Amino acid sequence: MNAPPERPKGFVGSLNCAIEGVLWAAKTQRHMLVHLLAAVAVLLLSLTLRLTLLEFALLSLSIILVLFAELMNTALEVVVDLVSPEYHPLARRAKDVAAGAVLVASVGAMIMGYLALSRFFAPPELSENPDFLHTTGNLAMVAVVLVVILVVLCKARIGRGTPLHGGMPSGHAGVACSIATSVAFAAPALPVLLLAWMLALLVAQSRVLLGVHSYIEVLLGGFLGTVVTLLVHLLFR
Repeated sequence: MNAPPERPKGFVGSLNCAIEGVLWAAKTQRHMLVHLLAAVAVLLLSLTLRLTLLEFALLSLSIILVLFAELMNTALEVVVDLVSPEYHPLARRAKDVAAGAVLVASVGAMIMGYLALSRFFAPPELSENPDFLHTTGNLAMVAVVLVVILVVLCKARIGRGTPLHGGMPSGHAGVACSIATSVAFAAPALPVLLLAWMLALLVAQSRVLLGVHSYIEVLLGGFLGTVVTLLVHLLFR
C-alpha cells in the first residue's frame, strides 16, 4: 500500500511545488507553451527597440497578466476534470468562463502592448501629445472594442446566437460598419471611402447569404456599429 504524499514543508518546498506547476503547465498545455514563446519574443524585441522603463513595464505587465490567466485556466480545468470526469453542462461553463478570462487578458495585453509601442506607430510629436488617444486611429480602435462589447451584451440579454455566429445583432456587420465609419473621419479620397463602405456591405451581405443572420439582424448590427463609432469620433475627436 502506497504511503500518501507528504505536504511540502517550508518556503523551499512550497516554491518547488509552484515551479513544478509552471513546468507541468508548459509541458502539457499547448497554449501555455505558445504564451511563453511569445513572452520571449516580446522581451527580446523590447531590448532591440530600446524601450523606456515605462514602456518595458507595460509590456512586462501584459506578459504577467496573460501567463497568470493561462495558469488559472489550466488549474481550473484540472479541478473540473477531477470533480466531473463525465460531461456536465456546468463543467463546460466553468471551462468556457476560464477560457474567457484568458481571452480578456490577451486582448488587454495587446492594448497595453500597443500603448507601450505607440511611438513607433506615430510621429514623436504626436505620440508624446496628451491627446494622442483622441487621434482618429486610436478612436477607431476604441469604437470597434465598444461595438464588440455591446454586441456581446445584446446577445447575452436576448439569448440567441454566439459572439461569432448568429443572433441579434450581427457582430460582423457592426464591426465592418464601424471601420468604414472611422475611415470617413480619416478624410480619405472619395474612392477610398466608397470602397470601404462597399467592403462593409459585402461583409454584411455574406452573413445573410451564409444563412447565419437575417436581414434585420444585419441591419441592426450595421446601425449599432455606425452610431457608436459616430458618437465616439464626434464626442472625443
